[in-house]
Amino acid sequence: MKNSDCIIYIKTKNSKQTYRRDKKGWMQKSSKGIVRRMTAEQLLSHLLPPLAGKSKGKLIVKVKINNLR
Repeated sequence: MKNSDCIIYIKTKNSKQTYRRDKKGWMQKSSKGIVRRMTAEQLLSHLLPPLAGKSKGKLIVKVKINNLR
């Protein structure tokens, strides 16, 4: 499995973020539809705080496999 095969969803009470990788690199789509390009380091800085419990309230993380080989 490659990074480009997965889509990462993080949902909190007030927002939903989607992260995916394409040929140009990682991108983030916010709940308002804003798309931002990011490096792998920026992706980790967005993913790790909620996973470490820094998010207030309920947190849902889902990884969907896009392409099965």
